[in-house]
Amino acid sequence: MALTSEATTVWTGDLMTGSGTVTLDSSHAGSFPVNWKARAEGTANTTNPEELLGAAHAACFSMALSNILATAGHPPTNIQTTAAVTFVPGTGVTGSHLLVSANVPGVTEAEFEAFAQDAKVNCPISQALAGIAITIEAELA
Repeated sequence: MALTSEATTVWTGDLMTGSGTVTLDSSHAGSFPVNWKARAEGTANTTNPEELLGAAHAACFSMALSNILATAGHPPTNIQTTAAVTFVPGTGVTGSHLLVSANVPGVTEAEFEAFAQDAKVNCPISQALAGIAITIEAELA
């Protein structure tokens, strides 16, 4: 059965001087302000589409890696993933860099790297981002 998740943005004004609010409808996690300046210049206290995409990528990757590790008989104690999504005005999203650190008893660095590469390629958000470069740094904590 397919599950649909929803988020809504209400935008007022033009691109450069306008602003909006992104609401995470499905989770009721709240609303977040968004504007061009935050997207192009990284201003604080305002989100942007790339930060939200990074959140989705980090969560999806962590879940995929957890499943891959557990299926291989190595359930992780914890996984921390940061996804740094790069946006170039005029070009668009050019990449997502995953930085992952995990505590996984009984796994070597080489095994962990292979599991992390598998998760990078196979998590659904990575697959949705197939048109951009996805890189990874993975280490055991």
